[in-house]
Amino acid sequence: MELSVFDLFKIGIGPSSSHTVGPMRAALRFARWLQATGRLHEVTRVRCDLYGSLALTGRGHATDSAVILGLLGQDPETADPATVSELVARMRSNQALNILGQRRVEFREPRDLLFHQHESLPHHPNGMHFTAFDGHDGVILAEDYYSVGGGFVLSTAEVETGMTGGTEPAQQLAYPFTSAADLLATGREANLAIAEIVRANESAWRPDEDTAARLDRIWSVMEQCIQRGCRSEGELPGGLGVRRRAPTLYRNLRRTAVTDDPMTLLDWVSLFALAANEENAAGGRVVTAPTNGAAGVIPAVGQYYRRFVAGADRAGTQTFLLTAAAIGMLYKRNVSLSAAEMGCQGEVGVACSMAAAGLAAVMGGTNEQIEEAAEIGMEHNLGLTCDPVGGLVQVPCIERNTMGAAKAVNAARLAVLYGDGVHHVPLDRVIETMRQTGHDMQDKYKETSKGGLSVNVIDC
Repeated sequence: MELSVFDLFKIGIGPSSSHTVGPMRAALRFARWLQATGRLHEVTRVRCDLYGSLALTGRGHATDSAVILGLLGQDPETADPATVSELVARMRSNQALNILGQRRVEFREPRDLLFHQHESLPHHPNGMHFTAFDGHDGVILAEDYYSVGGGFVLSTAEVETGMTGGTEPAQQLAYPFTSAADLLATGREANLAIAEIVRANESAWRPDEDTAARLDRIWSVMEQCIQRGCRSEGELPGGLGVRRRAPTLYRNLRRTAVTDDPMTLLDWVSLFALAANEENAAGGRVVTAPTNGAAGVIPAVGQYYRRFVAGADRAGTQTFLLTAAAIGMLYKRNVSLSAAEMGCQGEVGVACSMAAAGLAAVMGGTNEQIEEAAEIGMEHNLGLTCDPVGGLVQVPCIERNTMGAAKAVNAARLAVLYGDGVHHVPLDRVIETMRQTGHDMQDKYKETSKGGLSVNVIDC
């Protein structure tokens, strides 16, 4: 499969793309498979076994709720964040679920939703096994799925055949690319900007006007997420007692002119990132960009462009998103977007690199300057660990989005305002370095809550 922009940018709900969106999609996929085989009416029980990182941090990441919602027939793109908690609570009270709204079966969590914290499936740390039983406890269907980061889900067969998890069917693209070198070479040969290359590729799936409308939709959801985050008061769920800070910061910034304090501009960027990622932590509607844990970076930098860059408009926002997606595709194809494989360099690091590239493009940067901005964005996130306290996407995740957004703005400015595209470290080498670093990183720093802040904060 080829990758589309809308594989990188998916509408979903928080708090995690790999631990919430992915398991929900996997459970929904398994339920629909049962339906497609014509054997749904035989099912009397369904069990889900969670392994590795999904088991270790799944409760804090709402993986248990996600599995239940997927079996009920909820899709992360259309599920209503305001009602999903009620659906899960009702199922738990009744100890029964209605698969796809069609087949009511008994569901007792201690027996049917198991967390195997000391075991992993062979192909990825985020593995899960679904089994459907008949009335005699015989197996009707069983399948392993892997949530490989960014909401992408693969079956065992798909992993073994090297599929990417792209939701779009294979097409002949106008300008296929697998590396930054390919992108730059195509740009020179065809005299096209990176965003134009990606837009031309998207035409393999749909008319240009449909792509434009879908990009507008993605940006609208990002912007609405920021707006909700700026309005929503209170404490985030999960038990850590983390207070939402975006509303207070928003009120303070509205009373402060940028001319009074030049650093106020950076505070606005932080606000946008805080607002979006606090919404994610609360289970709200977000855009996986490219993951939920990093869902505040690209919206924050995009909003910085809309609010503070002269001449910002709808077309520029589309250029921003198309360019960012091109860079995200390089990481997805050549490394991973999964913190369970790469640490947070695979989430906030990738989002920073993508956002830096997108901002460089709308600041008038050349393809070479865009590539440099993306390289700077990742180079200074190499080795970033994923160590969520309490298994929740809150500490250090929310503030880390503000840091990623600030780095992205700085990277774009360094590349476009103070650079000419000539630099020592190519983006492709940085991506390979990220891969090597992720493989060398100890598992306790890769979304397991077994090391780093997740253990030391408790001791404090």
